[in-house]
Amino acid sequence: MSSSRGNGGGLESDDQRNEKVNSPVSLSVPCEDVRTEENLADVHEENQQLFEEVLTQTKKTNTALAKQSELYEKLILGTSKSIGADCIPANSPDTNVKPGASRAFASVKMGIYSKTVAVSLIVSFLLFLSASAERNDGTFRVGLKKLKLDPKSRIAARVGSKQLKPLRGYGLGDSGDADIVTLKNYLDAQYYGEIAIGTPPQKFTVVFDTGSSNLWVPSSKCYFSIACLFHSKYKSSRSSTYEKNGKSAAIHYGTGAIAGFFSNDAVTVGDLVVKDQEFIEATKEPGITFVLAKFDGILGLGFQEISVGNAAPVWYAYNMLKQGLIKEPVFSFWLNRNADDEEGGELVFGGVDPNHYKGEHTYVPVTQKGYWQFDMGDVLIGGAPTGYCESGCSAIADSGTSLLAGPTTVITMINHAIGAAGVVSQQCKTVVDQYGQTILDLLLSETQPKKICSQIGLCTFDGKRDVSMGIESVVDKENAKSSNGVGDAACSACEMAVVWIQSQLRQNMTQERILDYINDLCERLPSPMGESAVDCAQLSTMPTVSLTIGGKVFDLAPEEYVLKVGEGPAAQCISGFIALDVAPPRGPLWILGDVFMGKYHTVFDFGKEQVGFAEAV
Repeated sequence: MSSSRGNGGGLESDDQRNEKVNSPVSLSVPCEDVRTEENLADVHEENQQLFEEVLTQTKKTNTALAKQSELYEKLILGTSKSIGADCIPANSPDTNVKPGASRAFASVKMGIYSKTVAVSLIVSFLLFLSASAERNDGTFRVGLKKLKLDPKSRIAARVGSKQLKPLRGYGLGDSGDADIVTLKNYLDAQYYGEIAIGTPPQKFTVVFDTGSSNLWVPSSKCYFSIACLFHSKYKSSRSSTYEKNGKSAAIHYGTGAIAGFFSNDAVTVGDLVVKDQEFIEATKEPGITFVLAKFDGILGLGFQEISVGNAAPVWYAYNMLKQGLIKEPVFSFWLNRNADDEEGGELVFGGVDPNHYKGEHTYVPVTQKGYWQFDMGDVLIGGAPTGYCESGCSAIADSGTSLLAGPTTVITMINHAIGAAGVVSQQCKTVVDQYGQTILDLLLSETQPKKICSQIGLCTFDGKRDVSMGIESVVDKENAKSSNGVGDAACSACEMAVVWIQSQLRQNMTQERILDYINDLCERLPSPMGESAVDCAQLSTMPTVSLTIGGKVFDLAPEEYVLKVGEGPAAQCISGFIALDVAPPRGPLWILGDVFMGKYHTVFDFGKEQVGFAEAV
C-alpha cells in the first residue's frame, strides 16, 4: 500500500524507496567512471604510476610542491573511483540480479575488490612515506650481501699468489709513488653490492672497495678470458646512454689483473643515478683470480689521485656531489659480522645511519691522499704493547680486503700468542742462536735499536731502513744473499729479533725467557702463501689484540679476529691476521680490512679528509 504523505517532509512512497534502493551510489564520482572487475587492475596500475611520479617529484626542489599537490589530487580521485562504488554499471555481469536482497551480494562482491584496492593503496602510501623519510636526511643506502669464506677461494688465492706476487712479504721499495693497489687480494672478499650500468639498467655485483678508485666490469668484448664466461658482461649496444671513450686501461692487483678500455654511461648505485660516469670495460681477466670470484667487478671508493687513467670515481665528491645527488661528501660502512644473519651490511652515501653504531666516532686525519690512509699508534697483545709502532705506523681502512694485514714482525708475535700455525725459519733460528745474546746485551746497554744489526755486521745500512724485506726474504733461501755478500734474510731476522727482545724487556722478562721466546717466534713466522690456521677449540684462551688509533685503543676479541672457513667436520679456523711488509717511506703499513671494519662502524669523510671509527651494533 502506498503512503499518502508527499515529499515535503512526509513519508516516501514505496516507489521512491525502491528507486533509492536500486539507485547507484558513488563518492562524488560519476557511476560511469567506477571501475569494474575487468579493469580494476588498471586502476591499481594507474595509482601505482601516480605514486611513482610523486616519489620522483620529491627528489626535486621545493618548487615542485605545486606539482606534487596536483598529483595527490589525482591520486585521491583515483582512489575514490576504486573504493567508492556500490554502483554496478550496465555492462556488469551482475546487472541481471534482482533488486533488494540480491543486491547485497553485488555490493559485497564490489566491496571485496574495493577493500583489496584500498589495502594496496594504503601499503603503497606507507612505503612512499618510508621512502620519502629515508631521503629527507640526504642519505642513500646500498644493501650489502655477505658470503662465507670459501675454501676453494683460499686455494685459488695461494695459487694466484705463487704465480704473481704474494700479498705478504711484498716490498714496495723506496718510491713514495708505489701503488698499494698492487698488493690487493680480492679472493677472500666477503661483502658485495649490486649496481647497474646503462639505460635500461644492466645489473652487476661489485665489491665496494675503499682501497682503489676505478669502476670496472667485464665487457661483452671479453672473448678469451675464462673469468668473463662466469660473470655478467656489459653490452654497450644495449644502452641508450652509452658514450664511446676508448682510452685503454690496465690494473694489476696482488693476485690477478684486468685490462680493457674506458667507456662512459649512467651508473645506478642504490637509488642514485650518476650520469656520464667513466668506467673500464674489462676485456682481459687473466689467471684464476677472477674465475672463482663471487663478484663481477670492483667499484672503487678511493681518491682520484690513485685512479688509473685519472678517471673520476663514482662516489660523492667527484660525481655524486657534483651532480647534486647527495648533500654531504661522506659515506659510511656497516658490515654485519653475525654469521646467522642474511643481511650483509649497508653502505650509506651522504652520511651515517645512527642505528648501526653506538657512542661517538674517533676521527683521524687522512695523511696520504689517494688512499684512506692515517697514522696509527702501537699494537697491543693481551694489553701488552709490542712497541713496533711506538714511533708511528700508517694504516689504510680498506673495505676490499677481508683480513687485517700488518708487518711480519708483529704478525709473528700475534701468531705465537694465539697459537697459529706458522713457518719454521732456520735462518731466523741461526741468527737468534748466534746473535741473540749480543742483541740483548746491546739493548740493555741502551744502544740505538736501529743501529744494532749494522753494528754486528748483519745489515749493510745504518738505521736508514726499517724492517721491510719481511717473511719472504727470511724463508726464501734463493734470496739469502745480496749482491754484496750480506744476507738479506739474516738482516731481516736480526731486525725482527731486535723488536721482539724490546717487547719482552718492557714486560720485565728474564733473559733466559726472552731468548726462548724469540727462538719460538722463529717457528711461528706467517706463511707467505696464505693465512695461518688456529685451533677452534682454543678461542677462549686467546688474547685480545688491540690497535691504537687517534689515542684510543680499539680491541678485537678472539671471536672477532678468528674466521671460520667451511662447514661441518671439514670446517677450519684461520687467523684474521696476515703479514704485509711495506718499506719506508710508505711503510710500515697496516691494512684494516673487514675483520676490523666489521667490529667498528667506519665513516669516510671527504669534506674534512678524515676517517672515523665507532663500535658497530
